[in-house]
Amino acid sequence: MRTPFLQYLYLQKPVTMVLIICALSVLPWIGLGDFSTKGEPREAAVAISMLESGNWVLPEVYANEFAYKPPMAHWLMAICSLPQGYVSPFTSRLPSALAYILLIGVTLFFFGQRIKFQEAFICALLLLSCIEIHRAGMTSRVDMVLTTFIVMGLYALYRWEDCLELKGLPVVIPFLLGCAVLTKGPVGMILPLFVFGVYLLILRKYRLLVVFKALFYVGVSSLFLPLIWYVAAWKQGGEDFLNVVLAENFGRFFHINDLNINYTLGHENGIWYNFVTLIAGFIPWTILFVFSLCGMRWAKPSGSFGSILKKMWSCFLSMEKLKQFSLVALVCILVFYSFPSSKRSVYLMPAYPFIALFLSQFVLYITQYRTKVCRVFAGFLAILTSVVAVVAGLTLAGIIDPVALTEQFTQRTSTLFTVGAVTQMLASPDVLTGGIFILMLAALVTVFYQMRKKINLKMLYAAIFLVFTINLLIDGVIMRAVRNAGSSRPFAEQVRREYPLDKKNMYVMNNLKLYVNMYGLNFYLRNSFHNFEKEQPASGYFFVAEKDIEKVMTNYESRYIFTFLTSSEKEISDLRQKIHLFRFTRR
Repeated sequence: MRTPFLQYLYLQKPVTMVLIICALSVLPWIGLGDFSTKGEPREAAVAISMLESGNWVLPEVYANEFAYKPPMAHWLMAICSLPQGYVSPFTSRLPSALAYILLIGVTLFFFGQRIKFQEAFICALLLLSCIEIHRAGMTSRVDMVLTTFIVMGLYALYRWEDCLELKGLPVVIPFLLGCAVLTKGPVGMILPLFVFGVYLLILRKYRLLVVFKALFYVGVSSLFLPLIWYVAAWKQGGEDFLNVVLAENFGRFFHINDLNINYTLGHENGIWYNFVTLIAGFIPWTILFVFSLCGMRWAKPSGSFGSILKKMWSCFLSMEKLKQFSLVALVCILVFYSFPSSKRSVYLMPAYPFIALFLSQFVLYITQYRTKVCRVFAGFLAILTSVVAVVAGLTLAGIIDPVALTEQFTQRTSTLFTVGAVTQMLASPDVLTGGIFILMLAALVTVFYQMRKKINLKMLYAAIFLVFTINLLIDGVIMRAVRNAGSSRPFAEQVRREYPLDKKNMYVMNNLKLYVNMYGLNFYLRNSFHNFEKEQPASGYFFVAEKDIEKVMTNYESRYIFTFLTSSEKEISDLRQKIHLFRFTRR
């Protein structure tokens, strides 16, 4: 068995290589494309407020409200933006990208020390290339940062029991869990402790009192840093802040929707939603799993139901210790997120490294013992990619018009505009687009070449290389066009150029129960919106989503004169409607 120092030397090169692959898969692309969703500019605006106001505790954001979530991710966005002096899509997405790289590297190093290295290496490659984790590493949201802190906290908890048998308390554990709490609330501590407590009680057979003391010490020490912020934020935000904390952390979990907040909790889905999103989140590797079911021989289990469960339990107990912990972790995370009424695919991301561990073992089995399945999967990916390359080539040559084809199925303006943007990028490719297609063609050639050989492991690596280039195509070409096509940035630049807008005269409605919030426009106007309903100003400029105009006029036309000035040329993607600008004066 290798000593820790030899393990470090053995893992140093592959970990470095994986970190480089992770960096290449996200860092060059996070600055490409504007914000075109609600979530990204909403979080980025908090960092803008921190830099401009100097308030790093509870800064005001959209129309005089404060952020819904604790500030760790926003602090990181603001720190990344400090060198250039302003918040951009690149600097606001950078914390998620760095967290993504750190998560993959730590996962490979942690698993590589404890199981067969090839399993750990494939696990890291599957994790960095699956849709959900890769997408989260490309966005200006808190979820990737939260996932990294939680997963690293779970690794540290496992190591604490494995190496020290719960003696002492490594300071890294409360630090990581405290950072997780500061990212998205108490769930950052409760979830890891739930997983660890179940693991200690069921598998490690610790006495209940010992487990309770260990969880208590970890929990209390993990709350030290967050409590400093919560107290400071409560002093600033008062009762309104407490209402938001209760809604975000307990309202979602206990299905409470009547709390005193100006927005609905949303994202309500059934238990089935978690399993569907897991299947979708691990694409394309779940496709390989589906292919593997074809031709599989199914045998009816022999014996009674009790004996079958006993055999399953015996198999579970015979697993390696790390795999036992991983299975407990992924099951506990799924169970934990089955209770809240609010469910989103990103909530399950802490389970992904542990699922990837078992998936890597399965993929290696398929590669070794069911070679036809592996070859069919690689061929499927290669054919699909070839079709995309042919369509791009025909578009470049002017032989096909994707916009005309799309018009046969839909007349939705936003869809046609998006397809047109992608078509334009393919029809007149820049150096970056051309480089991505060349790399993708190289991956295609590699896959077809390896399919003619008999070394299936090399074919698996070729398929992973092809998936990597597909992600580059999506991030560097398709999503860049999609984001820019639906962005509110052109409209923001237009109104700033044509009208005397400033930090004091831009107003919107801020009541998510009645009106739509224009977070993207707020970001590109440098977080300058004020709450019209609350301040009741004498005059100024008023932005409103197209479908909210009638409600505004019904409620305020008797007290204000609204003069229409202009509207966005196209539908804004985060609203799916146009934005209108009015000048108003009090009657």
